Amino acid sequence: MNLPNKLTVFRIILIPVFMLIIIFGGDASTQVAGTTVYWKLVIAAIVFAVASATDWFDGHIARSRNLVTNFGKFADPLADKMLTMTAFIMLISLKLAPAWVVAIIVCRELAVTGLRLILAENKGQVMAAEMPGKIKTTCQMLSIIFLLIGDFYHIGTILLYLALIFTIYSGWDYFHSSWDVFKGSM
Repeated sequence: MNLPNKLTVFRIILIPVFMLIIIFGGDASTQVAGTTVYWKLVIAAIVFAVASATDWFDGHIARSRNLVTNFGKFADPLADKMLTMTAFIMLISLKLAPAWVVAIIVCRELAVTGLRLILAENKGQVMAAEMPGKIKTTCQMLSIIFLLIGDFYHIGTILLYLALIFTIYSGWDYFHSSWDVFKGSM
């Protein structure tokens, strides 16, 4: 297993760590400049940021060293989806993200994952992430970090709705460019 794939697996391992910090991290808080800081959310944001950073590093290393593999093309976006969907679900439980926004994001992620599977089965190709999908992922990851850190909630909210726009657009883009896989099957 090459380094980019190890980073992807590491990102997957950090998902339950992130979740457990939010669930069992307690409610230790401190007053800082008149604001209550919940340290478990700050620690969860740091773990999430580290996991998110591995996404950039694994892609950069894979492309620069010509280590792109089918496992990486499949597992990298899957790890991103697992990480962001887990975080968004946790944000709903913390009342930091509206459920309807998360529902749209999750539905798009599942639909694109299904499309990837159909393309792999029917055409033998693994659909790599396109730029709108990469922007979507970046906006989602940044919104989660900022939503978890209380003082930046408004920035997180703006990024969340920007992520929603790119979620819808990139989903449409993937289906539009791959619609031929459905011809004759409807």
